[in-house]
Amino acid sequence: MLSETVFRSADVPPADRFDLWRKYIADSYVPLEIQAPGTEGFTATQRILELGAVRLWKVEHSPMSMRRTPALIRRSDPELYHLSLPLRGTMRVAQHGRARHEDRYGERDLVLLDTSRPYAMEAAADLSRDRISGTGLFVPRGLLPLPAARVERLLNRRLPGNEGIGELLIQFLTQVWDRAGACRPADGPRLGTVAVDLLSAVLAHMLDSHDPCTPESRRRTLVLHVKAHIRRHLADPALTPATIAEAHHISLSYLHRLFETEEATVAAWIRRRRLEHARHDLADPAQRTVPVHAVATRWGFSRAADFSRAFRAAYGLPPRDYRATALRDAILRDASFRGATFRDGGHAPGPGAHGRPRGRDA
Repeated sequence: MLSETVFRSADVPPADRFDLWRKYIADSYVPLEIQAPGTEGFTATQRILELGAVRLWKVEHSPMSMRRTPALIRRSDPELYHLSLPLRGTMRVAQHGRARHEDRYGERDLVLLDTSRPYAMEAAADLSRDRISGTGLFVPRGLLPLPAARVERLLNRRLPGNEGIGELLIQFLTQVWDRAGACRPADGPRLGTVAVDLLSAVLAHMLDSHDPCTPESRRRTLVLHVKAHIRRHLADPALTPATIAEAHHISLSYLHRLFETEEATVAAWIRRRRLEHARHDLADPAQRTVPVHAVATRWGFSRAADFSRAFRAAYGLPPRDYRATALRDAILRDASFRGATFRDGGHAPGPGAHGRPRGRDA
């Protein structure tokens, strides 16, 4: 089954539940100021599935409010996009820096937030119920193949989930939860890729509706298709800029021009995605017996020496040393979680555990 972490406030004495919930949110997401109408009767349950670098979460809790302040952002910021889908109850959100925009969201409304920007959120229960539930994604900003300045226009805006691509994204989120038990840990990164592609498609559709058919819109759409193609074929060692250009019926020189305004060249973007997936697999306790060279082959590196050299250049450690350090940290983290009454199915270190790739790829 997929690697999963579960928090249940019912596992601890009532007097400790709210404080432990606040600590858990800070550890598993970001530090937040959290308040509740009555902390004595507060209850919360949260599940997190590890989908590679993407995390799928599902939560049910008593009414509460949360604030992400500039001070908390300076204290810790994993640079995530936070996609929320209310399933029961309503959510009122204000993302600061967006002309004081504020709205309420309910069932089948998608809303996107940015952990690098302050926001306030209030979750209220329906009249007939006393608990709120929802699901969504934590996505590293660097994984989304859209310019951050463009995505900013869609923060705290209703993204319709009752039609088109939005409906497909909601179906995907709910079906992953329904079928998580039938998936293997190695399926997680693949599902994470699908999640990023669907979210990117939803956002691109919304952006294109504002400025359809412009040259920039067509360029962004083509880049999005190219990056989705790359993600689907990462395991193929024959994946090259030339084969990508051929698959999209464009010249190789035009493909390189498309990536001139991206964060990396085409070849570097392929290498970065492969390294990210390999790093996740090396840090996964469930895959500790898989040889390093097999992990490299799985993600398109045909030569072990090339993989080791690229991995060390990106993360500062050879693959074997990184695996040893990551697995040791996972054991210590698991022991810590168990001591705090969390049930942890095991997952790779968070984005900040061992650093990020150094600088801009060549």
